[in-house]
Amino acid sequence: MADSIDDQFREFVRTRSSALLRTAFLLTGDRHLAEDLVQDALARTHRGRRRLNDPGHFEAYTRTAMYHQQVSWWRRRRVVESLPGELADVVQPGSDHAGRTDLKLALHQALAQLTPRQRAVLVIRFFEDRSEAEAAQLLQCSVGTIKSQTSKALARMREIAPELLSAVMEEA
Repeated sequence: MADSIDDQFREFVRTRSSALLRTAFLLTGDRHLAEDLVQDALARTHRGRRRLNDPGHFEAYTRTAMYHQQVSWWRRRRVVESLPGELADVVQPGSDHAGRTDLKLALHQALAQLTPRQRAVLVIRFFEDRSEAEAAQLLQCSVGTIKSQTSKALARMREIAPELLSAVMEEA
């Protein structure tokens, strides 16, 4: 049984690391910090893998560990560092790669101008498609805080990146 849970964990890491890294990048705004965040969360999941009742819980446990670690990083005083980085994105056949890249860059630049808490709230609510209650639980704050941070973050995004709104309207 021990080998099978280890094999299942290895398979989870192999198949879901890129998705976890994308989420972490959106949370941190920095490729290297995102890698650190994912690595730390996977290490925590690995330590607790035998306690998890079902290997299907690996992802939920890892994402929760990422969110909690990100919150603890906010609370710590840290030196500001900026290491530009790009995440590889899967190109879909027939898509406008240049337009997608411009949109992606605009989104990353706009997210970078938000506070870390606002950025995390937007990522969890809209990229992860979580409810306000789930976001509040993940970030260990009240639903009211999630609502107010979402409102402030969206207002700020409309102000600093109006081109994102027009791009979203075109897709709809």
